[in-house]
Amino acid sequence: MRIRIVDAFTDRPFAGNPAGVVLLDAFPGDDRLQRIALEVNHSETAFAHPLPAGGEADWALRWFTPATEVAMCGHATLATAHVLHTTGTHEGPVRFATRSGVLIAAPGEDGSTTLDFPTAPLTPVEVPAGVGEALGTEPLTVLDTGPDIGDLLVEVADEETVRGLAPDLPALAAHSERGVIATARAEDPARGYDYVSRCFFPNVGIDEDPVTGSAHTALAPFWSERLGRPDLTGLQASSRSGRVRTEVRGGRTLLSGHAVTVIDGELLA
Repeated sequence: MRIRIVDAFTDRPFAGNPAGVVLLDAFPGDDRLQRIALEVNHSETAFAHPLPAGGEADWALRWFTPATEVAMCGHATLATAHVLHTTGTHEGPVRFATRSGVLIAAPGEDGSTTLDFPTAPLTPVEVPAGVGEALGTEPLTVLDTGPDIGDLLVEVADEETVRGLAPDLPALAAHSERGVIATARAEDPARGYDYVSRCFFPNVGIDEDPVTGSAHTALAPFWSERLGRPDLTGLQASSRSGRVRTEVRGGRTLLSGHAVTVIDGELLA
């Protein structure tokens, strides 16, 4: 079983968000997939196998954290598309059958990949008691991101606040299904990004996710409405950092970025 490690939403190695990618002939049992994801021990490992020609999708795709299977993952989808395209396994746009419906990944002329994902439905909510204390700062706005994402989107005062967060993760885990997306407007858009974010997902075994594609299906509509433009660039300000170009098209959000394969190996067990 061949396993590749791909850094997604970056154009250089050892940045962005690493994902395991495993191409299969068929899915083995769930326990086997979970054990492999735990062994790889990145925020997500993607497992994919080809589907019969003529259907609505080309490949079946599933994503596992070290602790559980998740309903949607952007960076591991980007990583999988990158492997399919760079190895010649699939040419042109690839359609993935997933728990979140059919997701499309299209290669760009500049070497990037654009993902077509459902836009997260955002619902303003009252600030839950204890969220500010757990996050370490007082929220300005809190929104629910819907069942596919399962996060709270929390706007905070400014970019400096986002970068300086050191949340109480066990306390934060009580407030959402997956975790919390903290965000603020960019201090200086001349640096090449419009908003910043960090993502904390203690409920799925990820203290902080380096660059989260799925979170940008919520960040993009939130900031597009605020800034009055459908096309934006988000910077996820983790220690590895990465940028996601976003475009809101009503019920769909396009997420674009590069990826780099850094490890290509074989599972012997």
